[in-house]
Amino acid sequence: MSNSALSPLPSADRPDVAARLRDALLGASFTADGLLELLGAPAYAALARSEVVPALRATRGDTPLETLVRLFLLQQPVPHARVADVLPVDACLEAGWLTGIGGDEVAATVDIRPYGGPDGEDWFIVSDLGCAVGGAGGIGSRDEGVVLGVGGASTTLAGITVRTPVAAALDLGTGSGIQALHAARHATRVTATDLNPRALHTTALTLALSGAPAADLREGSLFEPIAADETYDLIVSNPPFVISPSARLTYRDGGMGGDDLCRTLVQQAGDRLTEGGYAQFLANWQHVEGEDWQDRLRSWVPRGCDAWIVQREVQDVTQYAELWLRDAGDHRSDPVEYQARYDAWLDEFEARKVRSVGFGWITLRKTGAAEPSVTVEEWPHSIEQPLGEAVRAHFDRVDYLRATDDAALLAGHFELAAEVVQEQVGLPGAEDPEHVVLRQHRGMRRATKVDTVGAGFAGVCDGTLSAGRILDAIAQLVGEDPVLLRDRTPAQIRLLVEQGFLNPVE
Repeated sequence: MSNSALSPLPSADRPDVAARLRDALLGASFTADGLLELLGAPAYAALARSEVVPALRATRGDTPLETLVRLFLLQQPVPHARVADVLPVDACLEAGWLTGIGGDEVAATVDIRPYGGPDGEDWFIVSDLGCAVGGAGGIGSRDEGVVLGVGGASTTLAGITVRTPVAAALDLGTGSGIQALHAARHATRVTATDLNPRALHTTALTLALSGAPAADLREGSLFEPIAADETYDLIVSNPPFVISPSARLTYRDGGMGGDDLCRTLVQQAGDRLTEGGYAQFLANWQHVEGEDWQDRLRSWVPRGCDAWIVQREVQDVTQYAELWLRDAGDHRSDPVEYQARYDAWLDEFEARKVRSVGFGWITLRKTGAAEPSVTVEEWPHSIEQPLGEAVRAHFDRVDYLRATDDAALLAGHFELAAEVVQEQVGLPGAEDPEHVVLRQHRGMRRATKVDTVGAGFAGVCDGTLSAGRILDAIAQLVGEDPVLLRDRTPAQIRLLVEQGFLNPVE
């Protein structure tokens, strides 16, 4: 089905109306905080799951905020006179934000979802009606050009993105514009691309309604709209990464076989980065019979780039197929049709010898180092978002360790990272623990086993004494040869630095 079956979008050439609409929304407290106060936590959380009944019950009054919630979030027709008390209704009708229903009611043409920025900004994410939450739940199956709003993948990518000031940022596959909106806070120039022209139009609306600068919007697949000599300090993408047997749904199906779209995106990003620039993606990858999944991902990393790849989740092929069949609403279709679609997914995986599918993050950083660092790991445990600063710090530590030999390491000074605790594990009543664990309560929230020397070393790292001086003191306490201790400990110090338990002090 073509985009023409979708309702017309508001005009993107009326910034004056968008500004007036924004002022009216803010004046009525149509914000993330305002919604939470009006609806209460349970109904607010239900709305994020596309469950509207609790919100309908909470908006039976006629306050301005209740009117806006019913109009833009619950897609209910509202009397014209009631809306006129809250919004510049005639201007919104003329610019296409609203449409007339019958003689005396109006309805929204798009979903407008309040979204709180990282520094308390009041933003608004525009999407197609009924699609404010990522994952169409059946909407997408009726029209492949649909533009979704903010889902868990969108907020995950926004949270892990490095947020240093940059000259130029690229949001590849922008969708409703959430990543472009975040990038506009710290990038002088933002370029946003998408294969779907409706998505580019929607991004323009999101930026205008959020009071953000306009982006350079370009239509096309992957890096096609980008000139060969264009480079960026930051590239972000929440691509259509779903590994499926067809390209039925534009918002999620990449149209290439297997995980080729994600691989191509990663491999082509290296030439588009400035020195020191970051490219950050969400991705799916295949676990293929007889092939190490980590080696598969290492082969994707372009030359001249450091990489940090984190696998957050793995699903077997049946779980994976069922997840995305439900996403498209196929589980509510004719049982024979559902079974045929399910079979097609399993046939595809069987032909490619795929046993499971991984999901996670890929971060590249352009480097001039002779030997780039590539870290591929599995980390399904809880983390603390936003993680962008932890991602930047990871690559800073890569630089430090790459440039520091053992002699310089022992001459260096270190500080224990914030909110690291020590746990001793052993049988009750035992004189000595079986092992000691250091655990982070920030960022990646890692835990690592250390010996008594490692625990003692980390415990006294406050930046005042060099690593070598600390080890000499520990050697005296435990009655060990200080030369031998200096020889065997650098590997453990490197691990603690690499994983973020210790930070080098300049």
